[in-house]
Amino acid sequence: MLLTLARIAAKIIVGFVALTVLLVLVFKWIPVPVTATMVMDENGITKDWESLAGIDPNLVYAVIAAEDSKFCEHSGFDTEAIEQALREREETGRVRGASTISQQTAKNVFLWQGGGWFRKGLEAWFTFWIELVWGKARIMEVYLNVAETGIGTYGAEAGAQRYFGHSAARLTPDEASRMAAALPAPKKREVRSPSGWLARHGNSIERRIGIVRRDGLAACVYG
Repeated sequence: MLLTLARIAAKIIVGFVALTVLLVLVFKWIPVPVTATMVMDENGITKDWESLAGIDPNLVYAVIAAEDSKFCEHSGFDTEAIEQALREREETGRVRGASTISQQTAKNVFLWQGGGWFRKGLEAWFTFWIELVWGKARIMEVYLNVAETGIGTYGAEAGAQRYFGHSAARLTPDEASRMAAALPAPKKREVRSPSGWLARHGNSIERRIGIVRRDGLAACVYG
């Protein structure tokens, strides 16, 4: 009985590994057609896949400035940010996210929204593989195409058309910064005419775009 269960468990594990690695390999080369988040979105789906070359570098600089300044340094996980988030949670009870762009990409492409240790474990698994197989440029390209950029809107191109009426290929630093500032909560954060904290946050991101460019913090994307 135990031997039979062990064999079944082994087959499940081997099948899981084979399937997940196959998916990672496939999406290294072809656009991600749809994600669980898109399927479950009650507002429908508006998206238009665009190559990294067709997305203005200002948006790449902006999301690195806003979301993951160590994107080119880490191998998928920012251990310093994770440790800091755990300390804050222990000391203040405040839950602060510490996910890298790689982790967010893994979650958006292969998994579902929401927390839980099981999903976090799967996220870590897929993050490891996309870092190994895709590389930074492909991770950024996929991230900018599957991230939710507005109500029922996914990807940089659809977001740029929605908010500014033109292609993501020509985003100004101001436009890119406003899109990046809204990414954590695109259904709630205003992009066209932000005010208050959100406007100040966007301005801060815009100032940091110059730092990202100057210090080569996006070199792994364009190098």
